[in-house]
Amino acid sequence: MSAADGRPDGTGRPEERPSQPSALLDLLGVAAVLLDDEGRIVLWSPQAEDLYGYTAEEALGQYAAPLLIHEEHWNLVIGKFAEVMETGQSWGGTFPVRHKDGTTRLVELRNMRLLDDRGDFYALGLATDSSTLREVERDVALSARLVSQSPIGLAMLDTDLRYVAVNPALERMHGIPAEEHLGRHYREIMKSAKFEVPEAAMRQVLETGIPMVDQSTIVGRTPADPDHKHAWSISLYRLEDPQGRVLGVADLVVDVTDRYQAAIEAAEARRRLALIADGSARIGTTLEVGQTARELAEVTVPEIADLVTVDVLDSALDEHRPPATRDGPALFRALAVKAAYPTEAILATDPPGDIATYDADRLATQCVRTGRPILISRAQDSDLARIARDAAAAAVLARSGVHSYMLAPLTARGRILGFLGLSRARNPLPFDEDDLALAAELASRAGVCIDNARSHQSVRNAAETLQRSLLPDHPPRLPGLRIASRYRPALATYEIGGDWYDVLPLEGDKTALVVGDVMGSGIDAAATMGRLRTATSAFADLDLEPAQVLQHLDKITAGLEHYIATCVYAVYDPHRAECRIATAGHLPPALVRSGKPAELLDLPTGTPLGVGGVPFVTTAFDLGPGDQLVLYTDGLVETRHHAIDERLATLLRLLDAPDRSLEGTCDRLLSELRRPDDPDDVALLIARTQAFTPDA
Repeated sequence: MSAADGRPDGTGRPEERPSQPSALLDLLGVAAVLLDDEGRIVLWSPQAEDLYGYTAEEALGQYAAPLLIHEEHWNLVIGKFAEVMETGQSWGGTFPVRHKDGTTRLVELRNMRLLDDRGDFYALGLATDSSTLREVERDVALSARLVSQSPIGLAMLDTDLRYVAVNPALERMHGIPAEEHLGRHYREIMKSAKFEVPEAAMRQVLETGIPMVDQSTIVGRTPADPDHKHAWSISLYRLEDPQGRVLGVADLVVDVTDRYQAAIEAAEARRRLALIADGSARIGTTLEVGQTARELAEVTVPEIADLVTVDVLDSALDEHRPPATRDGPALFRALAVKAAYPTEAILATDPPGDIATYDADRLATQCVRTGRPILISRAQDSDLARIARDAAAAAVLARSGVHSYMLAPLTARGRILGFLGLSRARNPLPFDEDDLALAAELASRAGVCIDNARSHQSVRNAAETLQRSLLPDHPPRLPGLRIASRYRPALATYEIGGDWYDVLPLEGDKTALVVGDVMGSGIDAAATMGRLRTATSAFADLDLEPAQVLQHLDKITAGLEHYIATCVYAVYDPHRAECRIATAGHLPPALVRSGKPAELLDLPTGTPLGVGGVPFVTTAFDLGPGDQLVLYTDGLVETRHHAIDERLATLLRLLDAPDRSLEGTCDRLLSELRRPDDPDDVALLIARTQAFTPDA
């Protein structure tokens, strides 16, 4: 272990050296005994009393050999004494001596000749307990080996935090020779601001004496390996001599890069698993293709990428379109684009809803044709040319700093639907294989959700087409009535229901007004609605009472497997200014009379169609000019968040505007009562009476 006293070159002025003596001699307990030229004891140190057991009064003036040496060793000792005194050569070794208590003790002896100013010779004997010396030697040897050969970096710093000793391991860690450490302050070597923390810890350890073990981990680079980050665990101990004097602080540095990297990788694995779990919860919350794509983009930005695009093959959204050839270009429809920050790179993407053609050599085309993810860790200009749809887009990507790119196919049930494209520009880290695996997993899950939404949308479109084809156009002329109507399908993520309305001209200038709701959804519900509408039209032509019409419809519905329906059927006779009405489990119509508050008609509710066995009741009431009858299905007023009475009260409040046009009233009711995410269809029919003059 390299060391220096005071200065890097090992020199130092006397005033720079420690003012207090080392306690090492006290630890060894070195005894000093001075003999004259005849072998008598003339000086006796306190340590000699501790080592040999005799006081100074007992030892001074005595011949040393008889006092301290067993008789069998006298000749040897006297001979060595004479040799030292004659030649001046020192002698030393381990020798058994006699203690005052009669025991024999091994001591380490050093004998040397001294000359005083009068020319007299003396023999100085220095001795210490042999076992104590051997213990110190072993400790020193062990310490030296540990320090020099340990893989742990070791340094000793004085109380001013200047290096006084550095072992080879720390030299290698720092990439700085030991001699360049010595005499320099800790922060002269460890210059980065992050080392302010261990510097403050050293001062605290010096002050309190409380060690800090493995409590500080520093991550950085050193001259020894400037291209890679390393992590070091630092432990600090205050150093004291046997008398308790503070010598400095020991700095133990362990390279824990592998452990640190393992912890980082474990944390990253947990983050990836959490991201997959989060994606599973957030992707596919609706059965709408565009929304599912946006959810995928939101999960991946900025957690994985700076810029994400979600594109599908145009043929995947429309099964009637033929797929692209294996060798030609591919036609994609953009579904979602999301960036972590404002960036010009957005200009290189296709806006959602647009259709773009990618040539066969483009990575997007290759991804969907091979079904394999693609990783470009460090994108060059040639890579950007294959990523972008054209040269202009490639130039935009280059200017925006895109340096890493991934593609993951959107797959479902063995079919490739499109791709997920991920780019990094501001994030300096390149994508790696783990990122690619994560993106592929998210894309796979999203692909199934997109396929489900696509299938649902296809079925829903068919049901809506059927539904709308079955709904009537208004007759061009209705005696004594003006009509407005609306039909609104459920949110795209829900299936079409069986709501309908009808306006049927009858004999004698009468008009039948019908609103109904088949319970259920999908094509079957729409088909059932069509059958009931056709039956209603047939029974209406028979000029039956409303209750009788419902009775016939009830029998028909009972034969339609599990379907039931609600219905309100009204007939207006302009000659008598009378409305006759019956309901089958339907919500009550609203009546708005001129100059009066809107009200709900108090009618016998009846049972839904298809229940059977319960008669229906016809109710008659007069309608004056300008009165309005409002028929609607439950999708207009029922919600999961409000009581039905509260919603019906809101309906009546919105109807208290008799001067509003019928079309305006329809629009207001839908905008105020219906939310964009409501899951049910709505059928709305409003009839306003007007002056009627029979044809002559």
